Amino acid sequence: MPRVSAPVPAPRRWWAGPLDVEQLAWTAVSDARDAVQALVDARGQGWRVGTTPELVAGSFAAIKHLRVGGEPVASWAPMSGFVRAADGWVRTHANYPHHAAALGRALGARDRASLERAVAGRTALDVEEAVHDAGGIAVAVRRATQWAAHPQGVATSNEPWVSVDAGSERAPLSGGALPLDGVRVLDLTRVIAGPAGSQLMACLGADVLRIDPPARPEIDAQFLSNGMGKRSATADLAEHRTELEALLAGADVVLLGYRPGSLDRFGLGPDALAQRHPHLVVGSLSAWGERGPWAQRAGFDSIVQAASGTALACSPDDGATPGALPVQALDHATGYALAAGVVRLLAEGRAGVVRASLLGAARTLLGCAAPPEEPVAELGVPRVTVRSAAGTLNTVPPPLTLDGATVERDVAGYGAASLRWA
Repeated sequence: MPRVSAPVPAPRRWWAGPLDVEQLAWTAVSDARDAVQALVDARGQGWRVGTTPELVAGSFAAIKHLRVGGEPVASWAPMSGFVRAADGWVRTHANYPHHAAALGRALGARDRASLERAVAGRTALDVEEAVHDAGGIAVAVRRATQWAAHPQGVATSNEPWVSVDAGSERAPLSGGALPLDGVRVLDLTRVIAGPAGSQLMACLGADVLRIDPPARPEIDAQFLSNGMGKRSATADLAEHRTELEALLAGADVVLLGYRPGSLDRFGLGPDALAQRHPHLVVGSLSAWGERGPWAQRAGFDSIVQAASGTALACSPDDGATPGALPVQALDHATGYALAAGVVRLLAEGRAGVVRASLLGAARTLLGCAAPPEEPVAELGVPRVTVRSAAGTLNTVPPPLTLDGATVERDVAGYGAASLRWA
């Protein structure tokens, strides 16, 4: 479990707002730093692993800072965001085409204007359930006290943000110049949290193979913003079982980021993987935790903010309208915290399962003391230039350094790799 008490170095405030996002961000990245240092020491490599507030702040806003061929990228679709309902507010997520289509089916909406008209005449809870039943993503905006009484809030109230179940001993890592040289990571994650964690591992030397479904490709900007150092393939898991089993047999780490239960038919649940392949370190990400009535629901950073009370805690007008965190901190912090747990098991020479949730990050953030009342510093954002199939990228590096040097890598083409280890 990350140490929430890890002191944040000066400058203490990087972002405006009532919640201590700096503490959450620094906690996750410093835990990853310490885990990588433990692995470096175990392998006798001699690196000094570090980080800075500038690197942490930049990496948590990676998509904001991304430039492709000198141009910024769009990160939000028109039908994503807060919408006023008859009795409060709803938060929708329609960045992916299939979620936008489901939102349209549920509410008869074709664009932002028709969405606002449809939601205005219904209660927030009615919209939440109607959109969920249609396969879309929307939640009623709740206060933290309301979420605490919600069945999912009750079911997960005692779950830690990150949990580690250590398994049997595994073969020690040998040789290698970089901290994660020789480590094979099968990356079955999407959006931001999992890919941010796997990008960090790739930039520290791991052979990361990301697999996406061909029918639902990743959004270009999101892939480019956290695709450094990885290889990318597309595959229908039902049609490529032989290749999948070969990848699992040769992997050291498997990262899971789909809804809990959604990959069970392929034998890819965290417990099933640990049983069938006891050599693996499995990292399992979820939006809402892995127990409770919402465990198998899809969710995103902004959606968890809205449901958990985080959005209203950030309200600019005492709760009349919801607000948002200055960055997608639940995603990035959870991705880095998951990577920290995985790397720590590797350093200890053990297999096992690491679990982390966006809801756990929100609960951790809401439980932090208020940030100190001091001016927000203007941090200089470190920028690097890397190559990609989409052109030259000007972006921010991952948040860790080796002997003071950043660890950025080029971004390979989406879906260009074969289903085998390098």
